[in-house]
Amino acid sequence: MENFYISLNAVLPMFIMLFIGFAIRKLNILKESFLPQLNKLVFTVFFPFLMFNNIFGSDFGSVFNPKLLIFAVVAVAVVYMLSVGFTLIAEKSNYSRGAMIQAIYRSNFVLMGMPIVENIFGEGKLGMTAVLVTVIVPMYNILAVITLEVFRGNKINILKIFKGIATNPLIIGSVAGVLAVALNIKLPQAINSVVSDIAGAATPIALMVLGASVTFKSIKKCRRNLVICIFARLVAVPAICLTTASLLGFRGVDFVSLIGLFCSPCAVSSFTMSQQMGSDYELSGATVVFTSITACFTMFLWIFLFKQLNFF
Repeated sequence: MENFYISLNAVLPMFIMLFIGFAIRKLNILKESFLPQLNKLVFTVFFPFLMFNNIFGSDFGSVFNPKLLIFAVVAVAVVYMLSVGFTLIAEKSNYSRGAMIQAIYRSNFVLMGMPIVENIFGEGKLGMTAVLVTVIVPMYNILAVITLEVFRGNKINILKIFKGIATNPLIIGSVAGVLAVALNIKLPQAINSVVSDIAGAATPIALMVLGASVTFKSIKKCRRNLVICIFARLVAVPAICLTTASLLGFRGVDFVSLIGLFCSPCAVSSFTMSQQMGSDYELSGATVVFTSITACFTMFLWIFLFKQLNFF
């Protein structure tokens, strides 16, 4: 029964915040037209502080695990290749292929994966998880741009990709945290307090914005592909990756970080990228919404299963 409550407490706060966000919009407390601006504020201001704080506030030397980092990168690459191969067979339209591939391989690791680790182990154990974000997020972005450009029929702009990585707020915050630790920089108490307060606001606000963004439009048009993406993202990918991770001996915080990486729903940014790059944005929007809702239950089941098996 204890494992049940641990699993529930890891997921329930996220579900509640999603629901609060949904209710806020329904009650017209927050206008739908303001959501893009608020979302931009979260990703350009709050999340960089969160990345910095998670790395800066941890014992970086003791938590860094190159084996975990290598596994995560290889696993994401394999999942990506499998998603491309599967989508080429399952979907004939290039317009929908890019959106499907993104939905399968690209998880919302920052927004819903990191809180899982924090809810189970506490903020002080997020150091290595933040390092994973620093590597995986650019990897997601590079693969997404390549995929969408290929299926749109355009040439790939390497310079534009690297510029996007260099100016990504999450990367800037993470690199700043690594440099601060490497240079043994000590922040004044007042500055440290401000950083902690802003970082602490990131996840609740981001989850409420996601909840407020939930709509149920355009489901009929993409029902088949939506079901495929939900199953692949929340069942097939976690089953393959976590089984492999367990056989390789990952346990504790490292294993929960992988749960956060592979069991999280589709990345919110996949909708924006699909819309801007000529892919099936209606399918992308639907997968973000329905994987976010469904993940509250599937993540609970994955956490409960591996907690029962004493993996953490």
